Amino acid sequence: MALNKNIIGGINLVAMLLSVPIIGAGIWLATQPDNACLQILQWPLIIFGVAVLLVGVAGFIGAFCRITWLLLLYLVAMLVLILLLGSLVGFVYMVTLRGSGHLQPNRAYLEYHLDDFSAFLRRRVQSSFKWDLIRTCLSSSTMCAELNQSFRMAQDFFNAPITPMQSGCCKPPTLCGYTFVNPTYWIMPINNAADMDCLKWNNDQTQLCYSCDSCKAGLLQSLKNQWRTADIVLLLALVALISVYIIACCAFRNAKTETLFDKYKQGQPTYV
Repeated sequence: MALNKNIIGGINLVAMLLSVPIIGAGIWLATQPDNACLQILQWPLIIFGVAVLLVGVAGFIGAFCRITWLLLLYLVAMLVLILLLGSLVGFVYMVTLRGSGHLQPNRAYLEYHLDDFSAFLRRRVQSSFKWDLIRTCLSSSTMCAELNQSFRMAQDFFNAPITPMQSGCCKPPTLCGYTFVNPTYWIMPINNAADMDCLKWNNDQTQLCYSCDSCKAGLLQSLKNQWRTADIVLLLALVALISVYIIACCAFRNAKTETLFDKYKQGQPTYV
C-alpha cells in the first residue's frame, strides 16, 4: 500500500512539473510584441497551466497523506483537464491551418492576404474598434523604424527576409507600384487603385500601412507561427499528461486492491 501511495505521489509530482511548459508557453506568447497587441491565447494557457499545477498538488497531498477522496478528486479533475487540453490543441491546430505568404516578383519577402486566414482569426482584427486599439499598439513599436536603420538601398531591402508584420505594416503592397525611397517612405504612383491598401498607405511614420488589410494579415501570420510553436509544446504536454494519468489510475487501482486484500486477511469487512 505504502509503495503504491509513493508511486502515486511521484506521478503527481511529475504532473505538477508538466504544468511548467504550459505556463511557459503562455508567458512566451505574452512576451512577443505582436501578442502584446492582440491578447488571445496567452492568458488561457497561463490559467490552464496553473490549474494543472493545483490539481497535481492536490494529488500529491492526497497520496502522501493517504486521503482517498482527494485522490479521487485528483483523478476526475485531471481527466477533465486532459480533455480540455486535447480540445485546445485541436482548436489551435484548426484555426492556424489556413494562411500562408505569397511570393512577389523580385522580392525575397512574402506578402499576406487577410482572406487566407481562418474566420476565427479574421474576426479578431476586423472590428474597427478592436483594430484601432491594436493599430495604436503596433504603431508605438519600433519594428518599422528598425527597417530604416538596417536598409538604405532598395535592392538590399527587396532581398531581405523581413517579418510578416514588417511586410504588411511598414510598406505598401508590391502590386501598388510605389517607388522605394527608404523602407518606410515610398513615392506614390500615378495610378494606385490596384488595391484598397494602396489608398490607405501614408508616409506619415505614425500611419504607414497600419490601417491596411495587409497589416492585419501580417499580424495574423505572425500569430499563426507562434501559436503553432506553442501548440507543439501543448501536444507534448498532453501526451505526457495522458501517460502520467494512465499510470496514476493503475497505481490507484492496485493500492485499492491491496487495501481490500489486507482487510480480508485481517478478517475485516470489505466494500468495493
